[in-house]
Amino acid sequence: MNHYSKTARLLFALLAYTSLGIGLVAIVVPGLPTTEFILLAAWAATRSSPRLSAWLENHRLFGPMLHNWRNGKVIPRRAKVGATTSMLLCAGLMLVLLDHRWPVYLALAGMGLGNLWIWSRPEQVQGACSRRDAQRPPTDF
Repeated sequence: MNHYSKTARLLFALLAYTSLGIGLVAIVVPGLPTTEFILLAAWAATRSSPRLSAWLENHRLFGPMLHNWRNGKVIPRRAKVGATTSMLLCAGLMLVLLDHRWPVYLALAGMGLGNLWIWSRPEQVQGACSRRDAQRPPTDF
């Protein structure tokens, strides 16, 4: 059973559901990171709600993301490209629509650093082979 107090579990549950809600909104709002909020929701859910934690783990969209993260902090290339594209779109909109003041440059710098971090993560679990590698015949004779 969970060793956290009732108050702590309630706060973790509040964080989990709030993060999940923001993550769901982030799916359709460019520039708002989905993955980070889902990871935060999963972390908080493991400390508060076994039911929510199991739902996230078995979800068709979030489950693989959580599995990849827990098994090597993996971010697939498709997610990296999507995040980069979204950030570039938001950066362009900010530069076109907003006054060029320090908050815009701070946001651009944050997106740049986030993008560097995203691209520094591995794209597959260590020891896992790609589909192309799995289809190749063995070469050792």
